[in-house]
Amino acid sequence: MKHKELWLFLGKTLFYFVIIVILLFLYSYSRTGGVHFIYNEF
Repeated sequence: MKHKELWLFLGKTLFYFVIIVILLFLYSYSRTGGVHFIYNEF
């Protein structure tokens, strides 16, 4: 039973890690201006 719980934990961790990486990629891809807009006011 311990091995099943370990694989379930690793599977969920990998799943959420992939989702976070995809969201970060989409967020950075959607901003064509990048970080430059932060410094417009200075």
